[in-house]
Order: sequence, then C-alpha cells, then structure tokens
Amino acid sequence: MTFPILHTQRLILRQISIADLNAVFTLRSNPDVAAFQERALHQNHEESAAFIEKINVGVNNNEWFFWAITLAETAELIGTACLWNFSEERTRADLGYELLPSFQGSGYMHEALPPILDYGFTQLDLQKIDGVTHKNNDRSTQLLKKLGFTLNPDFADGNEIMYTIKKRS
Repeated sequence: MTFPILHTQRLILRQISIADLNAVFTLRSNPDVAAFQERALHQNHEESAAFIEKINVGVNNNEWFFWAITLAETAELIGTACLWNFSEERTRADLGYELLPSFQGSGYMHEALPPILDYGFTQLDLQKIDGVTHKNNDRSTQLLKKLGFTLNPDFADGNEIMYTIKKRS
C-alpha cells in the first residue's frame, strides 16, 4: 500500500522520513510541545532517528498512520498527526497530534486534522475516532470541539479526558 499523502490549502501531510531528522528532533525535544504529554524529551538526534525508524516500521506493518505536517510552500515540517491504537476489529482509533509552538494559534492543526479524520472514516472505515488529551490542555480541547468531537463521559484516566467523533451516516 502506498502511504496516503493528504493536501490542504496550506499544508501537505506525508510520511515522515529520515530527511526530517532535524525537524523531528526540534519537535520532540521541545518542552512546550510535550507539556501535556507523558513522554521523555529527545536528548539527541540518535533518539529522533530511532523514533522515525520505529514510526515507519509501524506504518509498514499497518499498525498506525503517521503524517508529517509540512508547509506546502516550503516543505518545512511543523508538526505531526497520527491515527493509532486501533481497536482489535479496526473500527476505532486514537488521534494524536503535535505542533511546534511557533505555528500554534494559526489554524494549522484545525486545517490538518479534517482530511485525516476523513481518511479514517472513508478509507479505513472507522466508526469512531477518539482524541485523548490532558484535562488542562485547553487549546487541544477547544480544537477537538471545533472539529465536532464530544466529551466521552465514560473515560476517566487520571488527568486525561477523551473526546470522540463518530462516523456520520
């Protein structure tokens, strides 16, 4: 299967590659990006290279879809987004995303995620996509709400909350 490249007005979403090493290191070593995530910051380029390798092995094994979010004009990587943690029957998945702080607040993620959701519902035939976020991550919560996600009251996991969007019939 060829990896799905998605286009928006300002963005190209494509598979991540080792050519993205410096940008991935910048993204994954930024404490502001990871502020609401429970993951260690990358300390060196070797960790970022291993991350890219792991991501692409998972993509090739059909475990997840992981897009580099790049500016259409310059091809600069500004963030990532993924569908992962698929249910056993592959009818639901989790949505993940992160964006460099200098690009936050400009509508880039709000532009990047709809084609990913559309891909999940139309090409992967998902019935539900969940977005798990930290309860204090107001920007993420507001983004999910703008995209049509609703709070899942049945999910409780410490500081995390879940929003869900269902396939429209």
